[in-house]
Amino acid sequence: MSVLPRPHREDVLISAAGLLGGVLLWVLGLHTQGGRLLPGAWVLVPLVAISLAELIRRSAPRTALLVATLALVADQFTVGSVATVAMFTDIVYAAVLYGSPSAARRIPWGTAVVTVTVTVAALSWLRSPEALLLGVVAGAIAIAPATTGVLVRNHRDAAEAARLRAEQTALLAEIDRTQAVMAERARMARELHDMVANHLSAIAIHSTAALSLDDARTTKDALAVIRENSVAGLTEMRRLIGLLRDAGADQEPAPAPTLRALDSLVERARTNGASSGLTFTLADRRDEGAALPAPVEMAAYRIVQESLTNALKHAPRGPVTVSLDRSRRALCVEVVSPYGERPGPRVPGSGAGLVGMRERVALLEGEFEAGPVTDDVDGGKIWRVRAELPVDEGNGAS
Repeated sequence: MSVLPRPHREDVLISAAGLLGGVLLWVLGLHTQGGRLLPGAWVLVPLVAISLAELIRRSAPRTALLVATLALVADQFTVGSVATVAMFTDIVYAAVLYGSPSAARRIPWGTAVVTVTVTVAALSWLRSPEALLLGVVAGAIAIAPATTGVLVRNHRDAAEAARLRAEQTALLAEIDRTQAVMAERARMARELHDMVANHLSAIAIHSTAALSLDDARTTKDALAVIRENSVAGLTEMRRLIGLLRDAGADQEPAPAPTLRALDSLVERARTNGASSGLTFTLADRRDEGAALPAPVEMAAYRIVQESLTNALKHAPRGPVTVSLDRSRRALCVEVVSPYGERPGPRVPGSGAGLVGMRERVALLEGEFEAGPVTDDVDGGKIWRVRAELPVDEGNGAS
């Protein structure tokens, strides 16, 4: 068995005020009509019924409207009370405002039909122009509150829709802000890793070699390489910190690395990897006159840089080859290095480099693959990094 919820405080006040007002009018002998079938205190019966209906005007508007309609009809057989009529208009208004959407559409039409019916019936019965006054009264106590309820409900629904749109806009803005922050953090992580990992890997390898080999010449060479890479890494770190600290300031941005610097990048890798038995070769088969979009050129440089760093950290003795090919629609970057167990000192990897390379290619909507493959020459295993970076008009040539 369902139990009606507790009446709203405002509904209780309206019910009490209507009941006390109706009783006061009865005590003073103020009525709306006379000579009815039920004179005297009978007027209080519909008054009490419609006062009780006011208690559920918000929680059960359809039931309240039914009770109020029956009370108004019963009031016509008594001497009548203005309080009963006033509370009926309030319940019609509440039924439209708090009822279901279908009820809010039907009640105004229903009140219009009732008003027209009452007017026609009064004219047919009384056969007097004064009967039109009954139609006016019926419209005032039925159509007017129903129309007011429709207007208020539409305004309330519009305000609620505007509030929801504002909340959705704020939520989308927060999501965009969070995604922008995450994207910027990922970009900074890639840049920091690509700029410093090469130098730190060389430092780690040569310092391990200097500690494990008891040879003065090896130690001296290792210290020279360590110093060179530590100074270069410190310079890169200072440049990155300066960019972050002075973001937004009026300053010339630091030049982004380009493929013209691949020769020096490979030469540095050749120096760092000499003690590990690694040799490095650059095969650039691009047309020198063909320009590349700046994002593609930077991504290609960073992919080669990270691949050489991984070779220094993990590859055993053997050749490392960097190849670049340019077609009409894509730049192909391929770095091949030996694959297998590496003797001597090595640096553990975290996998962040491969993640960064994959992210760079994905941002340009290219293709990326990295892993061990079979060498077509001798059938052995090699590690190959291959990236195809689109260079069509979507990326904008620089």
